[in-house]
This record gives sequence, C-alpha cells and structure tokens, in this order.
Amino acid sequence: MDFTRDESQDAVAEVVVSLLEHDSARDLALWPALVDSGLLALPLPEEHGGDGMGLLEVSTLLTELATDAVAVPALSTLGFGVLPLVGRAGDVLAAKVFPAVAKGAILTAALHEPGAPFVADPQTKAVADGDSVRITGRKVAVPYAEQAQWILVPTDRGIAVVDGDANGITRTESPSSTGAPEFSVSFEDTVIPAAQLLDIPLADLHRIALATLGAVADGLLKGVLALTSEHLRTRQQFGRPLAEFQAVAQEIADVYVVSRTLQVAATSANWSLAQTFGGENYSGDKHLQRVDDDLDVLAFCVASELPAAMQRCHHLHGGIGVDVTHPLHRYYSQAKDIARWLGGASFRLDRLGARCTSI
Repeated sequence: MDFTRDESQDAVAEVVVSLLEHDSARDLALWPALVDSGLLALPLPEEHGGDGMGLLEVSTLLTELATDAVAVPALSTLGFGVLPLVGRAGDVLAAKVFPAVAKGAILTAALHEPGAPFVADPQTKAVADGDSVRITGRKVAVPYAEQAQWILVPTDRGIAVVDGDANGITRTESPSSTGAPEFSVSFEDTVIPAAQLLDIPLADLHRIALATLGAVADGLLKGVLALTSEHLRTRQQFGRPLAEFQAVAQEIADVYVVSRTLQVAATSANWSLAQTFGGENYSGDKHLQRVDDDLDVLAFCVASELPAAMQRCHHLHGGIGVDVTHPLHRYYSQAKDIARWLGGASFRLDRLGARCTSI
C-alpha cells in the first residue's frame, strides 16, 4: 500500500490552497468561489459534466479546506450526499442531482435519529404508494437541512432521496458549536417518487461519511497545530518566546503526536475504503472487514483525541483563544460538532469494543 498523494490529489490540494490565498471568506460566502473553481464537480460522473474523481480526491479537498477551518457545506454535499449516490442513483435522479451540484446545489444526509448517532436500524418508515413512497420519521443533527436541495434519509427500506421542498417536512433549528445551520427534521407522509428510494446499503453511507469526517478532522488538527506553533514561536513571556519553555514544548509535542496519529488513521481508512470502489487491492468481504476496522478506529480517535488536542491548543493560546474573532475558535467549534456527530468517545469506544469481541 502507498498512501502518498498522486498527481490528481496534489492538483486538488493546489487549487484549494490557491483559492484560499485569493479569497478571505471562510464561511458560506466562500461557496460561490468554490462553485466557480469547479471543485464541486470533482466526484461527479463525466457524463454529467464532472471530473469522475473519487473518495481520495474529495477527502483531499475536505482536508485542505479544514486546514483553514473553512465552514462551508462541502462535507455534507460531497461526503454525505454525492459520493454515496455516484454509481447508485438511477439515470433520472442522477441527471437531476449531479448537474445541480456543479452549479452549487447543497446536499446533506440525515444520519442520526434521537438517541442513535449513525443509526444502524432506522425507525423512519418508507411506505410504497403506487409510483410514490411516503416517508415518516424524525432525524436529528442534520447539517444544512434548510439549505439542502436534497436530503439523503435512511429508512427501513433503503436510502430515500427527499427533495428539500417536499411537503410534510418540519425543520426545527438546533444549536451547533460553529453556529452553522443544523436542524432536527420530521417527515410526515412526505411523498417522493419511487425511483428516489434507493437500494443503497446503509453501511456504505456510514462508511463514506466516517471516512470524510476523518479527512476533515485531519485537516482541522493539522491547521490548529500550525496556528498554535506560530503563536508559541512569536509570543514572548519574560523576554523569551513561549516555545522555549520546556513545559510548553512538551504540550505542543503531544499535539503533534496526536496530529500524526490522526493523519495516519484518516489516510489509511480513506485509502482502504477507496479500494472498494474498483480498486486493484479490493479482496471482497475480508477487505470490507478491514475497512470497517479502520473506520471504527478512526472514529474513536477523532471523538476522543481531537477535542482534547483542541483544548490543549486553547490552553497554549491563553486568553487570546477565548476571543471568538480569533481563528482558534473556528477550529475548536468544528471539532466539537464532529465529535458530537460521531456520538462521543464512549459511544465510539463501545462500537470498537464490540467489533473486537466479535472477532
């Protein structure tokens, strides 16, 4: 195995870095520039005007955006929405969704139900009604649910692709650490065309979501490490840079170790998962078991180590880090939201432990 970025991934990273150098926006105001750059078309099929790239290129994009703590719906649109649909959506749905994404349409996925992060047994019901399907149920912590043109909704009969303006949808805004839009969403006999209830394994949706969340976490920790290191190099105390104090050096060294560990976990999980999409190293069920092992390790690493590393960086910044206008706030708040979406460290440890005891 070789985790080194190839030419296409390097090219994606260069475009993102160049975009961020020329545009100071780090929130939704950056979205039009992302659309104009063509980056949203990376994973779209070529027949729909895309570049036909895959998980590794999308993860590179998400990591580079997260390195600057950019808060845009790239994760929800590409990681939660487009990648699960590529090769799985029918021709009619694909022709409707993919060109719209290239023009800036937002997608998202309702991955959680009350008390059930990454719900494995959805209680949301899908009932056939002639050429239509009626969706009834409740989801929580759905990012950009109000802005999304389509929402991927796990049901007891498959993944429903629900139009954002369909009848029977009630959205209740819920708080997030970043302040980015997030909602609890209720569906009451929400009607969709039967062709938009897809036979996509829920496990596949979860795998892609976990891999791309890991890519974002990798970027966040990489970025906050650079930010904090520069602060320690330039900020002086008692006539000396903070970095020269032994205790401070040990603290930032601990963050570096966590960052490198998380990078390896995220890169390994993304690489392994990418092989399931026609990769030459794919070896069937045995490979999928390894992918799930890697993803569970990654999810636990992110949920347990990322917020703790952010807290350490906050401590090293002192009172400066309390100011919400300081860049540190953007990193810390995104890390807290990601850990919450994953269900927290204890939940992920239980999942990982259950996997270990079942081997």
